[in-house]
Amino acid sequence: MGTLCLAAQKFARLLLTVFVITTMVFFILRVIPGDPAYIVTGMDLPPEAAAQVRARLGTDRPVLAQYAEWMLGALRFDFGSSLLSGEKVSSLIRERFPLTLLVALMGMAIAYLIALPLGVLSAVKRWSLWDIAGMVFSQIGMALPSFWLAILLLLVFSVRLEIFPLFGGDTLLHLVLPALALGIGRAAVLLRMVKTSMTTELGKEYIITAVSKGLPDTVVRYRHALRNALLPLITFSGIQFGYMLGGAVIIEQVFSLPGLGRLILSAIYQRDFPVIQGGVIFFALVFTSVNFLVDLLYSCVNPKIRIS
Repeated sequence: MGTLCLAAQKFARLLLTVFVITTMVFFILRVIPGDPAYIVTGMDLPPEAAAQVRARLGTDRPVLAQYAEWMLGALRFDFGSSLLSGEKVSSLIRERFPLTLLVALMGMAIAYLIALPLGVLSAVKRWSLWDIAGMVFSQIGMALPSFWLAILLLLVFSVRLEIFPLFGGDTLLHLVLPALALGIGRAAVLLRMVKTSMTTELGKEYIITAVSKGLPDTVVRYRHALRNALLPLITFSGIQFGYMLGGAVIIEQVFSLPGLGRLILSAIYQRDFPVIQGGVIFFALVFTSVNFLVDLLYSCVNPKIRIS
């Protein structure tokens, strides 16, 4: 019963978060300079024709009426049509999001492949070469902007060495460099957390008791300590996935990937309000849903939360 109540509370928080973001995005876009009528037809449109275009788009109605219609459509996953292409925004999202999701998942995999072994070794072998290498990597990875790293990777591995394709997203080879650009920065943050969590576990009383009983170091470190040290990473992974999706907006532009991030960025340049609204709300829905599932998973695997 307690688990169901906890899940219901978290789900209500998810709905509230999405509702607030939806409302903020709608009204913020309405105060940004730029008339959608002139965006669709050009700046030389006569005032009478502009009024007809506004009536067709529905932007001549009161803002609250537009908001009510927008909310009803969003509940049905209907975000309207693009002002420029006329395509349904929901169709554009379904077409573009799989590529963005794949890049984010590859970036997460790269981050964990780098951070987990290096973070554990840094905690187990303090002040060794592994620990120094982990500290150097963490500092450099957190200091480098992902878009600058993406440009550097593109120049080295695509232009100079010609190992990976330059632009596009047709094959998995096209996604390796974007995933690296996303994953290295997240790996630097993740490494610090793994090291801190592992160091904390190694200093707890149950570890000292296990060592005093004569258990092998490998069993104490990698079976007992590591298993408990990885528990906080469950929640942390949901947050990092959100960073991956947000970072994809810039990375896709650098590598000319036809993903959802690049679609939203192009819509911002062109003031295509329905695409901006639909894309941002979809990102918010995915991010909050992932965190909701991660919270439930953490509640299931952590005995302390289950008891409480």
